[in-house]
Amino acid sequence: MSLSPFLRLQGATVGVHAADQLALAALPLTAVLLLDAGPGLVGILVAIQGAAWLLVSMPAGIIVDRFTAPTVLFAAPVLSLAASVVALIAALADLLWPLAGAAFIGAAGTVSFVLAATAVITRLMPPAQLPAGNARLELGRAAATLAAPFIVGELAMRLSPTWGYALAIVASLCAVAWLAGLDRRAIAVTPPPRQPVLAAIREGAAFVMRQRLLRGIALCAIFWNLSFFALWAIFVPFALKLLALDPRQTGAMQMTYGAGLIVGALSGGTLLSRLPPNVTLLFGPAVSVIAGVLLLLSTRTPGVILPAVAHFLVGFGPMLWLICQTTVRQLVTPPELLGRVNATIQVAVYGMRPIGALLGGWLGARFGYEAAMLAIAIGFTLSFTVVLVTPLVRLRVLPPQAEAQQGCQPA
Repeated sequence: MSLSPFLRLQGATVGVHAADQLALAALPLTAVLLLDAGPGLVGILVAIQGAAWLLVSMPAGIIVDRFTAPTVLFAAPVLSLAASVVALIAALADLLWPLAGAAFIGAAGTVSFVLAATAVITRLMPPAQLPAGNARLELGRAAATLAAPFIVGELAMRLSPTWGYALAIVASLCAVAWLAGLDRRAIAVTPPPRQPVLAAIREGAAFVMRQRLLRGIALCAIFWNLSFFALWAIFVPFALKLLALDPRQTGAMQMTYGAGLIVGALSGGTLLSRLPPNVTLLFGPAVSVIAGVLLLLSTRTPGVILPAVAHFLVGFGPMLWLICQTTVRQLVTPPELLGRVNATIQVAVYGMRPIGALLGGWLGARFGYEAAMLAIAIGFTLSFTVVLVTPLVRLRVLPPQAEAQQGCQPA
């Protein structure tokens, strides 16, 4: 029995994200256990891997629009596969900088795949089914985010962290196999006329700035990601030193974030079909504010319950928000601009991640962990406020799907 194009896309998405998360989990363990790297060097390696999301998003978005998304969709897992092979060889041979280069290239493959898949799914589903489709794609990412650190950690203890790269190779091969049977005719479109690179970038960025829904989404995401990565940067020392949790309890708290992602992805399609979009777009930032308050209260309430609930909420609510806002982006953006519009928002979002991590660390070191947690709660509050003061709060039904060549008219 032949598989539907969407099922093949979903299978490839699981493979690509599994390879990405396995490599992300293997990199610091490989650096510390095999290459004797210190914390500063580990930070540089992880930053190199994360930099792909900032540096590659815009070029990849242009390629998605210029050469059509299917071309990128098929090439991205091959790039991830090649990077995983190089990373495994570099790790076995104790070659640090080739390992760092492979980490960047592998993440670049993931970035490109995400942008292409976000564009392709609009050709496989009618608008009313996009929330459910986006939720199913996000489920694969959520599962990989939850499982990969545990799997690689066990492999590092029992065998070697390099086995994480071996599994990443297998996951990339699975992604390639899923896409090998995908009929390109099901997702093919006519490429738009080519433009100079800078003009193409300006067109995508200008559409985001003029389209009021997209502008609100971008601003909300900027404040939220600043706060989230500030939280991610300081939570481990906050938990160990201020909450007096042990390392196992601290890891369990972070796993509840992955559990929240999975529950959000599993329920997203159903909830978004029953709730107005503005409710979902308010709910994600709102529960993040609650999570920030719970973390502040946890300093006065011993135990793991409040931190665990906070991490679950910050995974669950924002996952619903992500599915909803992705659907809105897909509907209001003309097809020929999808790659660049998604890339523009992705650059804004991921550009905030290193800044948020540095800010959280600085606040914690300079003013203490409670002050840093207060700033994080304020940042989540700002992301919630953005929804309240933009047209997102009035979005009671999903917008109609934009037509090709309707270009850059504001909503």
